[in-house]
This record gives sequence, structure tokens and C-alpha cells, in this order.
Amino acid sequence: MALANRVVHKGQLIHHSDHGPQYLSIRYSATLAAAGVAMSAGTVGDSYDNALAESVNGLFKAELIRRHGPWRDLEHLEQSIMDWVDWYNNRRLHSWCGAIPPAEYEASYHSGRDPSAGSTELERK
Repeated sequence: MALANRVVHKGQLIHHSDHGPQYLSIRYSATLAAAGVAMSAGTVGDSYDNALAESVNGLFKAELIRRHGPWRDLEHLEQSIMDWVDWYNNRRLHSWCGAIPPAEYEASYHSGRDPSAGSTELERK
């Protein structure tokens, strides 16, 4: 979904993972390479490598799974997940990037504007 929703220039998208065999397999590596995605696997036992992923997983569980379940069926859960990911990336204000959504921060960065300056309310609409 991330690749379908944005223009990815070779070498700009990095897939961070641990050393699990599913992430280091030849087929998985080849699929990422074909999409122009660089791989990054941290050192074994390094807790800092997964800190961001664990933080996002915790938010996902607290803000969606525990708050809005139970789910009617698999399709309901899948749609709810897609809605949450869209909200998280495009509308949720993140303090670490100047109280703007990550997608806006990324767009500012790639356009050459200072993403830490935030945006005006008119730019958000």
C-alpha cells in the first residue's frame, strides 16, 4: 500500500526489520529490491532497532484494536486497519515532526521547504 500511494525514488525507502528468517529470505529480499526498497536489519539483540515499530504497534493496539473492537468479520477489521493507517499518516498530528501529519512532513521535506516550520491551516485543507 505504501508503494502504491507514493512515488518512491530508488534508495529513498528503507525497510527496517530484525533478523527474522522471513525478513532475510531470498524471495523477500528480491521483492524489496525489485521495488527499489533498501533493506536494513539491525544487529541481533539490539533493542533500539525495533523501538519505533514497537511504539507504533502500541499506539495501533491502544487507539484502534482495544478501543474499537470487537470486529464483525475479517473485512471489517481490514477496513478499520486501513482507515487507521490513513488517519495516522495523513491527519494525526505528531509532536516529533512539528505537530503536522507525517505525510505533510515528508512532502515538505521533498519539496525543499523546512518541514519543522509546520504549515498554515489553509495548506492543510
